[in-house]
Amino acid sequence: MYPSSYIYTLKAHGMKIKSLVVMTVAAGLLSGCFEDRRNTEQVCADHPLLKCEELNMDDGQCRIPRTNLIWHRLDVIKKPTDLSKIKEYKLTQAYKKCLEVAAQIQPIEQAELKRRRFNALVNSGANLKRLENELKKYKTPRSLYFLWSQIGDLDSRRRFLQLEGTKELETPYLQYALATFYIDRDPEKTVKFLNHSLELTHSSKNLNLQVIESLASLYNLMKEKEKSYIWAKVSKEFGAAVADDKQLFLLYGFDEKRKDQLDVIAEQVIDAINDGEFHSTLIPKNLN
Repeated sequence: MYPSSYIYTLKAHGMKIKSLVVMTVAAGLLSGCFEDRRNTEQVCADHPLLKCEELNMDDGQCRIPRTNLIWHRLDVIKKPTDLSKIKEYKLTQAYKKCLEVAAQIQPIEQAELKRRRFNALVNSGANLKRLENELKKYKTPRSLYFLWSQIGDLDSRRRFLQLEGTKELETPYLQYALATFYIDRDPEKTVKFLNHSLELTHSSKNLNLQVIESLASLYNLMKEKEKSYIWAKVSKEFGAAVADDKQLFLLYGFDEKRKDQLDVIAEQVIDAINDGEFHSTLIPKNLN
């Protein structure tokens, strides 16, 4: 769920780089491109199971997503897991999207190149279906959630929801996944799963910012503006594009005393998340 637009504002960030650095980096990238191409051709020759012949090899179009896909397929061959298959699916999607554009480009006097692009597009669609069928065999929480949320498989959704309350879903990511199902059905239950996702996050380095943003927005929709304000302040601390303090003060309309009280709670929550020790009881149930 995305935060309310009047709370969160997008900001563009720029970066200045000296021309000498740009030239050096560009030269390195150019050298790397040729090296990667030689390595990719060799890995295709050494591993027929990669089926590189199904891709538009020797075509300048879609080189980067094609190369990424080939190298990841090699990882999958070495260690096939549900997570590696999910990543392969996403990389195949990115490659297919590029091919859809490339297939519309009319090469000058190169009918064979156009045919290869079309064939690669067809093959990428077939590979997506293959990966979908392979993922269904895993029946792990991650694969079930992916098949439901990304492909719309209702049987996978049913199987995933049947795991609610089990140890298999006791991870920050999967608690957030549960929350996404209940967001339009049961706000209180959604809050419970979002909070538990944070409770299971033992390092701020692994923090899912969407959890905090969702709490701010959800409490706002539930008209619990004190809690919404607290989570807006917390999300700002961890990098969300939130209105500045003055705008938040005007938006929520608290007096200075009440604002200071809520700021203290927000700081306690921030410290707890940084220490990997957050618990939902840090925020009193009745703040209104």
